[in-house]
Amino acid sequence: MLKLEDKYKNEVVPKLIKEFGIKNVMQTPKIKKVVVNAGVGDAQKSKEVLERMKEDLASITGQNPSVRNARVSVASFGLRKGSPVGLKVTLGRLRMYDFLDRLFSVVLPRLRDFRGVKRGSFDKHGNYTLGIAEHNIFPEIDITKSIPRGLEITIVIKSESVEQSYRLLELMGMPFEKRDEK
Repeated sequence: MLKLEDKYKNEVVPKLIKEFGIKNVMQTPKIKKVVVNAGVGDAQKSKEVLERMKEDLASITGQNPSVRNARVSVASFGLRKGSPVGLKVTLGRLRMYDFLDRLFSVVLPRLRDFRGVKRGSFDKHGNYTLGIAEHNIFPEIDITKSIPRGLEITIVIKSESVEQSYRLLELMGMPFEKRDEK
């Protein structure tokens, strides 16, 4: 099977250059990084939640997550400044392509009633954000030991427009939902 990075260089770049009339190869849309976030706001009550999620994110991404602490105290949420509220992993280059390959071909098709990811999740800069309700759909996670948590995956893309970002992800194999042709 063709690795995702090779597929990008050998198949996707020539198609994008042709489709969008790009004159300089350096202007071709490109994935810069992938950021994976997980909220662990209830880690104050139990340190086990934080440690378990750290292990799970490390096994999913192949990299240890950094702990994100609260910047302000919010009494109504029972939140103190400096307490852990999230975990973040930033993937680049080799790990990024490996993660995206597994996400597109293994993880997303495992979702129940999966009909494709939404097309409208691009921001104005062409970055794509995907929310996953439970992280234990990844094959690396032992369901018996994990505490189900949501994940947010942001694919940061260098491109001229949202249209170019969409086409890049589509050519790389992201399973977008089908439009109803009427």
